Amino acid sequence: MFKDSEHFESRKENYEMKGNSYYWRKLHSLLGVIPLGGFILVHALTNYQAFERGPEGFANGVHFINSLPIVPVLEIFGIYLPILFHGIYGLYMAYQSNLNSGQYTYSRNWAFTLQRITGVLTFIFVFWHVYQTRFQVYIGSVTHEELGSTMHQIATNPAFFVMYVVGVLAAVFHFSNGLWAFLISWGITISPRAQKVSSYICMVVFVLVSALFILSLVAFTGDEFKETASAALAWTNIG
Repeated sequence: MFKDSEHFESRKENYEMKGNSYYWRKLHSLLGVIPLGGFILVHALTNYQAFERGPEGFANGVHFINSLPIVPVLEIFGIYLPILFHGIYGLYMAYQSNLNSGQYTYSRNWAFTLQRITGVLTFIFVFWHVYQTRFQVYIGSVTHEELGSTMHQIATNPAFFVMYVVGVLAAVFHFSNGLWAFLISWGITISPRAQKVSSYICMVVFVLVSALFILSLVAFTGDEFKETASAALAWTNIG
């Protein structure tokens, strides 16, 4: 999954010969880890509260995030703009790439191919997820308190549940494999041994973060999240 760096390095060298595109690719790589990698980890830990602590824990996590100072600024410059640049430039890179996994049999080329495919899937999934959740808050269709019930409606729909599992696995693989490539391209893991160790670390990251998201999805299917909508509505009416 994260092994055999020789073919990756040869591709990287070819990229670096394309003038200014080298710097755009560096920025693309950096934004994929900072801040978007941090966003994925925080999102996974927040959603996991639904599994560990139920509706109240999830609601507290959502409240904590939204109580941070200058949240709109953080979202625009720390999430949305980096996602747009990383996603759009990533689509451009995917369009230019030769997906030749059939020509090369070793795992690194398959990882390179999957990185491009999961990048496209992740780009679509993130915007779809934001539309179903955050955008609905912006337009006033749901409140922050009702996000648990919104996720319950999504998770209890079999088609949406499968799509979310696929989207989550694609996003986490894209981040984990991208992290491995980031460490190489930025000169952090230079030796073959360092790259091998980092490949194991990135595998663990993929498994753990994927588990957090999937356990969260399973938790959202619980009937206790169905009641959060009526509870929030009752509180609004009392107010």
